[in-house]
Amino acid sequence: MKIEKLDILIADSGSTKTDWCLTKNGEVIQRFSGEGINPVFQTGEEIAEEIRLHVHPSLKEADIGAVYFYGAGCIPEKTALVRDAIHQSFPIETIQVYSDLIAAAHSLCGYKAGIACILGTGSNSCEWNGSVIVKQISPLGFILGDEGSGAVLGKQLVGDALKNQLTEGLKEKLLEEYELTPTLLIEKVYRQPFPNRFLASLSPFLLKHIDDLSIRQIVINSFSGFFERNVMQYDYRKNSVNFVGSIAWYFSDVLKEVALEKEIEIGTIVQSPMSGLIEYHR
Repeated sequence: MKIEKLDILIADSGSTKTDWCLTKNGEVIQRFSGEGINPVFQTGEEIAEEIRLHVHPSLKEADIGAVYFYGAGCIPEKTALVRDAIHQSFPIETIQVYSDLIAAAHSLCGYKAGIACILGTGSNSCEWNGSVIVKQISPLGFILGDEGSGAVLGKQLVGDALKNQLTEGLKEKLLEEYELTPTLLIEKVYRQPFPNRFLASLSPFLLKHIDDLSIRQIVINSFSGFFERNVMQYDYRKNSVNFVGSIAWYFSDVLKEVALEKEIEIGTIVQSPMSGLIEYHR
């Protein structure tokens, strides 16, 4: 006799948006997005309220047997806080909370060994043995690290623009397109909150002008730094290197070009980890 499985709720959360997906037997039943959940910046009460007001009402008819929550800021010290907040709306036994890096590993590598990388607003990476992370180079944030990320690409773009290192006319195009001035740029980077998000928001300009040599070199240099300072400290000759994130997805041609030059095998590149997470929890 076939036993009917309960529904599984999977969440992939960043600081600005959370993607929720309800599945049954590996099939998607419902998908929706909500506010970002990050325990580094939110209290347990705030997270519980977000779930109670904006998530639980959409799932009242579901027979949920497990919740798997993956999120930015879900470091080991914060997982209990998130789990307790979820439990208030979904009082079930199986609630597991993981970091966004584990989301990348589960989605990209599953139960096989490999190297999982995130290239989005920030960057991160790890070596995965099929069940746990065996090595991780700290990303260090966009000031000290985060090579290859949208924030670092934007930082390099702004620096080159203000120091007149771009092809003639591109500086003026950048300022006009984003309604910026040199003074406003300095204000946004040094005095306003979340400069990493602002810098990453400039990455579409890089993509739009990727055939320009001065722009392409910014992207090549940043990806080279990511490989040299992170990936090449792992056992990359025995494992494929896989990527999740908007920067990896949209700049995949350049990413593959730099990897080929360094004799690094690229595996999967996806924009979002959700499809892989659904498969992982099937």
